[in-house]
Amino acid sequence: MHRFVLVARQAAARLCGRGPGGCRGGRTDMALRCAASLAAGRQPRGPRRGGAMRWSSAAKPSAVKINEKASREKILTLESMNPQVKAVEYAVRGPIVLKAGEIEKELRKGIKKPFTEVIKANIGDAHAMGQRPITFLRQVVALCTYPNLLDSPSFPEDAKERARRILQGCGGNSLGSYTASQGINCIREDVASYIERRDGGVPADPDNIYLTTGASDGISAILKILVSGGGKSRTGVMIPIPQYPLYSAAISELDAIQVNYYLDEENCWALNVNELRRALNEAKAYCNPKVLCIINPGNPTGQVQNRKCIEDVIHFAWEEKLFLLADEVYQDNVYSEGCQFHSFKKILYEMGPEYYNNVELASFHSTSKGYMGECGYRGGYMEVINLHPEIKGQLVKLLSVRLCPPVSGQAAMDIVVNPPVPGEESYAQFIKEKESVLNNLAKKAKLTEDMFNKIPGVHCNPLQGAMYAFPRIFIPSKAIEEAKAHKMAPDMFYCMKLLEETGICVVPGSGFGQREGTYHFSQGAHPGDEERARFAFADGGEGVCCGAADDAGCRQEDEEERGARFARTGGSGSCCCSD
Repeated sequence: MHRFVLVARQAAARLCGRGPGGCRGGRTDMALRCAASLAAGRQPRGPRRGGAMRWSSAAKPSAVKINEKASREKILTLESMNPQVKAVEYAVRGPIVLKAGEIEKELRKGIKKPFTEVIKANIGDAHAMGQRPITFLRQVVALCTYPNLLDSPSFPEDAKERARRILQGCGGNSLGSYTASQGINCIREDVASYIERRDGGVPADPDNIYLTTGASDGISAILKILVSGGGKSRTGVMIPIPQYPLYSAAISELDAIQVNYYLDEENCWALNVNELRRALNEAKAYCNPKVLCIINPGNPTGQVQNRKCIEDVIHFAWEEKLFLLADEVYQDNVYSEGCQFHSFKKILYEMGPEYYNNVELASFHSTSKGYMGECGYRGGYMEVINLHPEIKGQLVKLLSVRLCPPVSGQAAMDIVVNPPVPGEESYAQFIKEKESVLNNLAKKAKLTEDMFNKIPGVHCNPLQGAMYAFPRIFIPSKAIEEAKAHKMAPDMFYCMKLLEETGICVVPGSGFGQREGTYHFSQGAHPGDEERARFAFADGGEGVCCGAADDAGCRQEDEEERGARFARTGGSGSCCCSD
């Protein structure tokens, strides 16, 4: 403050025509007023009698004239922006979801619809669909967030013990501090112990564990470090079709080449190595394929790969020198009898040292799926094995740029891999809640499968695992032409009309990829009673039937009428059969 007053006095003195000490003593206020007036852009007009300054009401016009009405061209436009970002598409939150948001606003304004709320079945957000959190996980995170609760008798001792251990790994014993870029060390140790238990004693090194912001963060980081080259040397990334759109989005962003291999819909979305070989050999003509992505259990297709399939994939990756990415976030979600989750890490180890010591593998898990459904915590991990030591340093450097994953998410991940065990105070409640969630998900998966297979013109493969259904819809040629007239893909048109007529928000299969000439949509396999009722209503009388060739009722309508009715209601109020 003293320095400001001195500078102000000196500035005012110069303007008054006095020396550096010209504004002294009782004139400090005048000096400050001078400085304030200058800051406001007012200019002196000369001294009055008695030494006071006169000030103009506004600054003199600038020598540089600016046309205030003229608009300058923006630096950032669609033409100048990063073309890789512009190429990114993410159907799970695409046009259908944006339209759902608009409809929700209309409902809040009182605009009448055939429904009172939008059911968002476009994404696997379990808690948003009504699933209750696991008590023990929330207790530990609450204790970590507000350590004063550690003195409360309302929390069980096993939850307090885990919270204390996590907090001891945090700077200042606070969840609000940064952690190491790989994550809190004791949590990485717990992840390694979990993997060893899961895989029947296969060793896991905490140094190979990286805690991430959900599984998506880990997948993106690994792809970033793998992608290189230009022209025919650009990195090719093999992904399943249908696929989770994270992969195609990340590939576009990184300017890599997407190499599609198709899952066998006629065989419950099985993965065939001959199809992998076809895709690889064709891709070699225009890129350098070096990454193979596997999603098991499948998203959005719901299949669970058997041991023989995994062995074949590992042998193929070893033979072709491909880096394996195993997306295993649904490892707890296996429903069908005779199906079992096998981790790629376990099978790789059991195939012997020739494979286990050479195949580079990154596998991923998350707090968002399974029985936890904790999407918002953004907790996850990846285990990366057989990585070159120098590349390991580069990966840590890359992860360091984002400092660390959310610490609350790390704490949530710890409870996923280190839950209560028999003999602990919280075990009985934990296991009851876990089994209740998984049994409920299995029941809803079966209900979803049966619901779709009762609708003429819709076919859904068995939902063996994961949290989604990807039913096929059979759309006649007249309806396809009508959709094209609206400049929409047929399945997009179907899903848009389904949303507008029933309030059910699903994602067109074209956003996940599908064989040419087939049409699908993706829906979370956890419909509530209201959602099932709306689908049942759509199927009744004038229901969603887009192509059951052997349906007598549908065959009686001519194709032109079926196409017109499909165009009007997108299947929610039409009866459309295949050609």
